[in-house]
Amino acid sequence: MKPTKSVAAKVTASEHDLRWQRVLARDPSLDKPFVYAVKTTGVYCRPNCPSRLPKFDNVEFFDTPEQATTAGYRPCKRANCGDTSLNQQHAAIVSKACEIIEHAEQLLSLDQLAQQVGVSPYHFHRLFKAATGLTPKAYATANRARKVRTQLQKGSLVTDAFYHAGFNASSRFYESSAGVLGMKPSDYRAGGANTDIRFAVAQCSLGAILVAQSSRGVCAILLGDNPEALVHELQDTFAHANLIGADDDFEQLIAKVIGFIEAPAIGLDLPLDLRGTAFQERVWQALRNIPIGTTASYAEIAQLIGAPKSFRAVAQACGANKLAVAIPCHRVVRSDGNLSGYRWGIERKRQLLEREAQG
Repeated sequence: MKPTKSVAAKVTASEHDLRWQRVLARDPSLDKPFVYAVKTTGVYCRPNCPSRLPKFDNVEFFDTPEQATTAGYRPCKRANCGDTSLNQQHAAIVSKACEIIEHAEQLLSLDQLAQQVGVSPYHFHRLFKAATGLTPKAYATANRARKVRTQLQKGSLVTDAFYHAGFNASSRFYESSAGVLGMKPSDYRAGGANTDIRFAVAQCSLGAILVAQSSRGVCAILLGDNPEALVHELQDTFAHANLIGADDDFEQLIAKVIGFIEAPAIGLDLPLDLRGTAFQERVWQALRNIPIGTTASYAEIAQLIGAPKSFRAVAQACGANKLAVAIPCHRVVRSDGNLSGYRWGIERKRQLLEREAQG
């Protein structure tokens, strides 16, 4: 999330400002408390934050955490940089909103949701997106998609599935079915029949790599030792889809992914076809917000998405990720900083982190 400009809240500063000197010294002692925000990361911190120091040109000062939040920044998760009680209050609001969305029979408007959690629509929208990486509408859409997929996978009739998910008219469902399912409802119910998925297998420094793409975007990036095993995994995931070997254009896509693995600093921006539950997609969006060269703990991700007690579910969402490096679950570590499980092997996780740390 990019911070918004807030001229009224911003505190004028120079490199000789006492506040900046306190940040450099990691010294919180000052008559008037303050926080500093970093434009490039979108977070704000207390002056004693142990994180790597930013460049002064990227810094804004605010008198209070509330002002930084209003300007579009989110609190740093290290050393209690944010106001703990305020963070807990915000997390509770987002958690309640998610529960309301997930149990609602129909889509609720922004005003209705804000009223139920007791804050203004403007403030609620900012809080929700800062915590989950999604707007309330996008989260509700993902939740409905999950309900539809679950019902169709159980063999439910298409009409039963869309009514169960809260679509009150078949026309509305079919208008959005391509976005919800990535294919026709009848094809999804048949396990992806009549759906084309292009793929290619190659070698990189981490071993074999498979990249697959549907009409919506990249739907799988798999790593392993055996190329044939990766193809079998893709076949199991999309059991009835039409798997098509790559052409020259697609080879450029897999080369782009391999280039990012070898040199993470170049970045990776791909259209993605995410297929997960609403909770998983919240976690995956939070993972995409972790800057290259840094890590976060499962507990920090849980706190970030407004579900502080769900760190085990966060770990499960990381394990369910089928888009290696594009959804950077390798940047999630234990609270003590040690590496934990990784779908594609701890050693690959270690190598990815080491390369990203080198810049």
